[in-house]
Amino acid sequence: MTGAPLAIALDAPDVATAERWAVAVAPHVQVLKVGLELFATAGPDVVERVRTGRDVFLDLKLHDIPNTVAGAARAVARLRPRYLTVHASGGADMVRAAVEAAPDVTITAVTVLTSLSAADLDAVGLAGPPRDAVRRLAALAVGAGAGALVCSPQEVAAVRAEVGLGTVLITPGVRPAGADAGDQARVATPQQALADGADLLVVGRPVTGAPDPGAAAAALAASLA
Repeated sequence: MTGAPLAIALDAPDVATAERWAVAVAPHVQVLKVGLELFATAGPDVVERVRTGRDVFLDLKLHDIPNTVAGAARAVARLRPRYLTVHASGGADMVRAAVEAAPDVTITAVTVLTSLSAADLDAVGLAGPPRDAVRRLAALAVGAGAGALVCSPQEVAAVRAEVGLGTVLITPGVRPAGADAGDQARVATPQQALADGADLLVVGRPVTGAPDPGAAAAALAASLA
């Protein structure tokens, strides 16, 4: 596929802005990501409106009982996303239900959100430092059939060692050197994330918040060439 191994997060407040961003960045990237806010604002039709010849990463982070997640995965599979996220913490049966309900979609298991620090994990009762929690959830999800995982760039090397080469590793929390970390607690540069074994980097505000998102996407893609 042409374009850099980047998924641009179209976290826009309205469809018109999302479409403008999609058109601007599509020549430079592989994937466009539709998250929960845009999907809830614009509805399912937004997936086709922003596709612009690129794969779509539908980031809904499904987390419910297996039967409900299966139904939701089956419903959105008709939108033909390349990736669909579920929470690995929903358990092996839930992940497996999504995989079976949407066989033509790469079910992508979110391990530990990049906004969570070690203290946050302690507060919600998730044992161990982030790296250990991520590795446990990664192994669980891949064992249940997930074809891709979402983990922070700080854990990607450990996850790659855990699951091997057959699983797509997607890393949010990627920030170009000098960029504001925003609400991300566990970050790294794009170059470091790729060197550690990531396959696809999720970038949002450093591109979409730039005065010229297309130019920002082009510059970031060139830095990875």
